[in-house]
Amino acid sequence: MQTYEFEGQHVPVVSDENGEPWFVATNVASILGYRMASDMTRRLDEDEKGTRSVRTPGGPQMASVISEAGLFAAILGSRVEGAKRFKRWVTHDVLPQIRKTGSYGTPALSGPELMAAALIEAQATLARHEATVRELTPRAEAWDALADTAGDYSMRDAAQILSRDHGIDIGQNRLAKYLREIAWVDSHAIPYQRQIDVGRLRSRARYYTHARTGERVLADPQIRITPKGVEELRRLLTEPPQEAS
Repeated sequence: MQTYEFEGQHVPVVSDENGEPWFVATNVASILGYRMASDMTRRLDEDEKGTRSVRTPGGPQMASVISEAGLFAAILGSRVEGAKRFKRWVTHDVLPQIRKTGSYGTPALSGPELMAAALIEAQATLARHEATVRELTPRAEAWDALADTAGDYSMRDAAQILSRDHGIDIGQNRLAKYLREIAWVDSHAIPYQRQIDVGRLRSRARYYTHARTGERVLADPQIRITPKGVEELRRLLTEPPQEAS
């Protein structure tokens, strides 16, 4: 677990077995203006929230946590005023470094900006809207914010983000199948080079430790979908089907 600081508030972040960040819900809820963490987490899908062991002054304790996709969903429901002046700093400087190295490159700025980036990027466009408007107009604005965000998403998180659109209902497995159907990846789920070249997909190397030999072995790469790729998938999944002539 790493504990970061955002505008004077601590943000503990833990990583799962795949290296994906999970944010301690109590701290995120405070930053996003929810009265209680449960008010925030009850809005999330089951796979966007969970519990993890975190270090506390009294020793390890189980804490409620939310995933990156869960954080994005929580932001959409928040009324907190965003710090728009930080937007470009986080999305064009800090977040790309976190995605590449797992932490920011200078001592004064480190991993918490992953959480801050999502807060600033989405909240800056969604603040000042009333509840009814938040269900409609901000969704388009959130997609614009997403398209301007650096980094990439796992297949699961990309599917969850796509499903925020009222016209899309897709899960991780169906998204993987769809990528094969539209020839973004081959039958072995390896991205075609053209999709990497145009900035829609990335391929992240993965390793595991061999149970018998203890050697570090290269596994099949993990597909990562960029914000540009998510936006293109959204267009493909929502455009009307072409009528046969």
